[in-house]
Amino acid sequence: MILWEILRAILALAFTLAIAGLIAYGLRRFGPDTLTRLQGLKGPAKRMAVLETLMLDPQRRLILFRLDTEEKLLLLGEGQILQSQPAKTAPSHPPEPPLQ
Repeated sequence: MILWEILRAILALAFTLAIAGLIAYGLRRFGPDTLTRLQGLKGPAKRMAVLETLMLDPQRRLILFRLDTEEKLLLLGEGQILQSQPAKTAPSHPPEPPLQ
């Protein structure tokens, strides 16, 4: 009787670990990008995107983001916006070298 209960507990543990392994495999296979891909298939394109962030110190952070076609630079600190200004956009193509 005791042997049967030990065997049953070992089989239950093996079954539980197999289920956990299958879930881990599925998450690695389909990945966290699955939700973003599914959200991208429906609805309009997103208007805002964070391009880059930079931690200045533990209280302040610079955030460069794009809203429609305009880039903006925010200085955040202490739970509030400290400064906001439009960012200068880089030219789409590099300048040509002068002719000699």
